Amino acid sequence: MADIENARTTFGKFDVNGDGFVTADEFKAAMAAMGDPFVTGPVADAVIAAKDANGDGLLSFDEFWTSVNK
Repeated sequence: MADIENARTTFGKFDVNGDGFVTADEFKAAMAAMGDPFVTGPVADAVIAAKDANGDGLLSFDEFWTSVNK
């Protein structure tokens, strides 16, 4: 099981505007900033969609936490 505080720190790196949600654009930008320029818009959309339990197109911390504990 993951450490929730580490998960919050990691989530914060992706939630650039601090609104509590990660968009595909934020995910793509964060991955590029961490050295992965190969995450394209469609890839970012697919990653968010795969973890987006309620289908709102956003990744909440709860959805992120659930995904890291699978």
